Amino acid sequence: MRNIKMTIKYDGSRYKGFQRLQDNDMTIQGKIESVLRKMTEEPIEIVGSGRTDMGVHAYGQVANFKTNTELSLKKIKTYLYEYLPEDIVVTNLEEVEERFHSRYNAKSKVYLYKIYNNEAHDPFAKKYTTHIARKLDVNLMKEASKELVGEHDFTSFVSSKSKKKSNMRNIHSIEIQENNNTIEIYVEGDGFLYNMVRIISGTLIDAGLRKKSVNDVKYMLEAKDRTVASETAPAKGLYLYKVKY
Repeated sequence: MRNIKMTIKYDGSRYKGFQRLQDNDMTIQGKIESVLRKMTEEPIEIVGSGRTDMGVHAYGQVANFKTNTELSLKKIKTYLYEYLPEDIVVTNLEEVEERFHSRYNAKSKVYLYKIYNNEAHDPFAKKYTTHIARKLDVNLMKEASKELVGEHDFTSFVSSKSKKKSNMRNIHSIEIQENNNTIEIYVEGDGFLYNMVRIISGTLIDAGLRKKSVNDVKYMLEAKDRTVASETAPAKGLYLYKVKY
């Protein structure tokens, strides 16, 4: 049996998230599995590197699936491109060893959060960025972000819906770039909790608006209390940027 690794790019605007739902076929996983099952005539199940929530996008989601098909990678990729919806594209396929698991073998993930920072919103970026009309102080955002780098208990930065036993996570880096009214926040870590990157992004937005100080961010970590952190930033600005192995 072959084990095939895929890299997927998608616009999550109209989907209920990555993970397949029993009562709804509007998921990324569901759409891809449906096409693969028709192609292979096998009960295919893909394993994603992680879930993305409703409305979240991806530049580099990674998944793998096992199959007995003898079709070439080129033919599989062509078939997927032809039959998947236009807002889901498999950008790369490769054969991997049988034991490869897209989630368990991932060493780190990079998420990107995009903000359009201008008085008026951009109608062409409305579905893919969060609009902040007031000018953000990027230097203050960078200072605040330094407090979040490293291994911490991120209880204040996780949604109450999370069922994880431990909220300890290691953030390797946070990089913030600004270009042509667009601010991009890149967060790399060994793993993320439910809504963690969106809450971090909401906190950094508040820092840029001078609503939160560096000391406030320190207090958020120490308090281990979701109610003291900032609001969860909208899903539409979030992208799974890259998975590293």
